[in-house]
Amino acid sequence: MEPADSARSAGVVAIFDRVADTYDNVGVPWFAPIAEGLVRELAPRPGERALDVGCGRGAALFPLAEAVGPTGSVTGVDLAPRMVAAARAEVARRGLAQVDVRLMDAAAPDLPAAGYDLVASSLVVFFLPDPAAALRAWRELLVPGGRLGIATFGDQDPRWQQLDAFFRPYLPPHLLDARTSGAAGPFASDAGVEELLTAAGYTRVRTAALDVEAVFTDPEHWHAFSLSHGQRAMWEAVPERERATLRATMTGFAEGLRGDDGTIRLTQRMRYTLAERPA
Repeated sequence: MEPADSARSAGVVAIFDRVADTYDNVGVPWFAPIAEGLVRELAPRPGERALDVGCGRGAALFPLAEAVGPTGSVTGVDLAPRMVAAARAEVARRGLAQVDVRLMDAAAPDLPAAGYDLVASSLVVFFLPDPAAALRAWRELLVPGGRLGIATFGDQDPRWQQLDAFFRPYLPPHLLDARTSGAAGPFASDAGVEELLTAAGYTRVRTAALDVEAVFTDPEHWHAFSLSHGQRAMWEAVPERERATLRATMTGFAEGLRGDDGTIRLTQRMRYTLAERPA
């Protein structure tokens, strides 16, 4: 891995370690419904062996465990130590003997070849330094005919785009990366992601979609949400002396997004790209 890529990966890990306590835990169902949609598309069966790459706190891990049941197994891997610790604690709390969570790099998991019937990865692949190489590595972990499912972002509510645009003047190049944001490159379209999987050696590639709505009680609730996940990196890119002013500006904008019931409702289309390792 190039030094710049290593630094970028370390930065991503550090951010997700810092948000581990609040991630998907501020009263806005978000990563869980996104991951649940991915698991539905993958349709795990009892007894199957599943791998969750970039498992975080377990948004896909636990639906996978429920689907494969006690006769199956689920392995979750993530590179953020505090995310892994949180997922392990929840596995223990639920008494899921068939689930194993490991600290491991999603870009190149050190796992047995052809050891899994399906691989799921929700909102991870665009963070990786070389998505194509990671997809090829994941293919080798599947049995012939095994299924892959990845979740990436599709079309976003224009009002959400307007909110995010307030950060733009402060962001360093890696946070403006069009590949990560989905503004350009393979993650900008269904066809682009499908071509990425086809080039990585997968067959029977298809796309499904799900619209997920985030509901905020007020602008302060949106602010708490924005700090609870990867967007925290954007807040941290703003000079500390300017954050209060930016927050006030964004709060004022968000106030204007309230609906008749007083809530702020923003929609995100999720893209699920499904494929198989050739039999």
